[in-house]
Amino acid sequence: MRTAYTSDQIRAAEQALMAELPEGTLMQRAAAGLAVVCARLLTGVHGRVYGSRVTVLTGSGDNGGDALFAGARLARRGARVVAVLAGSRTHQAGLDALLKAGGRATAYTPQAAEEHIADADLVMDGLVGIGGSGALREPYGTLAGMLAGTRAVVVAVDVPSGVDASTGQVGGNTGQVDGPAVRAHMTVTFGAYKSGLLIHPGATHAGAVELVDIGLGPHLPDPDVVALTDEDVAGMLPRPAAESDKYRRGVVGIIAGSDRYTGAAVLSAGGAVRAGAGMVRFASSAEPVALVRARWPEVVTTVLGAEPGRASIEEVGRVQAWVLGPGMGTGPEAHALAAAVLASDVPVLVDADGLTIVAADRDLLRRSAPTVMTPHAGELSRLLGVPRKQIEARRLEHVRQAARELGVTVLLKGSTTLIAEVGRPVRAITTGTPWLATGGTGDVLSGIAGAFMAGGLSGYDAVSAAAHVHGLAARIAAKGHGPGEAPIAALDVALALPEALRRL
Repeated sequence: MRTAYTSDQIRAAEQALMAELPEGTLMQRAAAGLAVVCARLLTGVHGRVYGSRVTVLTGSGDNGGDALFAGARLARRGARVVAVLAGSRTHQAGLDALLKAGGRATAYTPQAAEEHIADADLVMDGLVGIGGSGALREPYGTLAGMLAGTRAVVVAVDVPSGVDASTGQVGGNTGQVDGPAVRAHMTVTFGAYKSGLLIHPGATHAGAVELVDIGLGPHLPDPDVVALTDEDVAGMLPRPAAESDKYRRGVVGIIAGSDRYTGAAVLSAGGAVRAGAGMVRFASSAEPVALVRARWPEVVTTVLGAEPGRASIEEVGRVQAWVLGPGMGTGPEAHALAAAVLASDVPVLVDADGLTIVAADRDLLRRSAPTVMTPHAGELSRLLGVPRKQIEARRLEHVRQAARELGVTVLLKGSTTLIAEVGRPVRAITTGTPWLATGGTGDVLSGIAGAFMAGGLSGYDAVSAAAHVHGLAARIAAKGHGPGEAPIAALDVALALPEALRRL
C-alpha cells in the first residue's frame, strides 16, 4: 500500500526528524536520491552521465536547494550543468556546491531560459515545492509553458511546480484544471508520497513517481490518501473454500436496464458473473431480461412491472447485496423500485440512473444498511449542487464532502478514481487506462463491486477492490497479444476479468 500525506503532515514530520539530525542532513539525503534517479534517466537517454546536458530551474525555497545540490553531484560525474536562477533569492549553499563542482549559473531571462531548456537532455523543475499554493506566479508560469515544448526529460523535484501537493489541484482556487503547471515525465518525491501526486489533475502532471526515503517514516501520522497495490487487493478478494457453495459465495441482486438502455443490463450482469459471484439475480423489464438470459445463461432472471403501476422486488429472492440503477430509467416505476431496494436490510450500490433518483429524493438514503454510490463528476454535481468544473478541479475535497453529507461510501469515477468513507483515508485507484473512457464500463464496474459486496467485503473494500480489478482488466483487454494498446469496448473489460483476477 502506498500511503500519501498532506503538505502539513510532511512538514511536521520533517521538523521532528530535523530536530534529531545535523543541519542540512535531510537536504543532502534528498539531493543524493534525486541525483541517482537523474543519472539513471540520463544513462537511458544519453547513454551516460558524462557529457550530458542538464538544466536546473530553481526557485527561492529549499526545493531549489535540493535541485542545486543534485546538480552538483551530476556535475562531479561530468555532466554539463547550468542553473537558471528564477527566484527572488537562491539557496546559497546549493549554488556554491554547484559552482564548486564545475556547474554554471545564470540569472533568469526568457531568452536564457529558452536557450538552456532547448539545449538540455534533462531539466530539473526545482521552482516550487510542497509549500506552494495557488496559481504559479511569474516567471514560473512562463517556465512551465516552456517545458511543455521541450524534447528533454523533465524531472520534478518533490512535486511538479503548480500542483498543490495536498490536493492535486492545478491553477489555484480558480475552479479550473488547466492552470499553468509543470508536466513532468517523472517526479522524484522525498520522504513520503504527497496526496496530490496520486490524484487528478496532479497525477497527470507528475508522470511516473519515484520515492526517495529520507527517514520520515517514524514521524508520519495516519495517511491522508492511500493507493492500493496488487498485493493489497489480492488479500481482500473473496475466495471460495472447500465447503463453499453458490449461496456462501454470495448472491447479488441487480436492478438495471430498460427497454431503452438494454446494454446496461447485459454489462452490469456480466461484471458480476465474471467477477465470481456465487449467483446473480437480475430483475428488469422483459427486453433486458431476455438479452441477459441470452448472453449470461447463469443468471437467474425476473421480469418486473408486468402489471402496470406495480413494481415489486419480492419475487426476485433473497440476496446479500444489491446493485441499483444502470440504465433503469428515472420515471415513477423506477423510483418505486429504488425505494424498495433501498428499504432492504442489505448493502446497496447505487449507480447511474439510481443516482439521479436519489439526487431528487435524498430521503431514500435514510437506511441502516451500508450504501455505496459510484458517481462520475457530473452525477456528483447533481448530488451536491456543486458545478462540475469545481468537482473536477478539487476532486479530493468533493469526494470527502459527498461521503460526509450523504452518509455513504462514495466512489468518484475519473482518470483517478477516488473512494471516500467518513473516518477512513481516501483511496486512490491508479490502475486502468484512458481507453476505459467509453460507454458501459461503469456498468461493468457496478457488477464487479456488487459481486464483491455479496461475497462479504465491506462497501469501502468492495468498491476499492472492484475499481482496481476493473482497471487491470481494461489494461489486459487493451493490450491484447501485441505491443501498445488498442481501443476497447465495455464487454471486453468484463471478459478480461477472470484473467485480471488470476494475475492477482
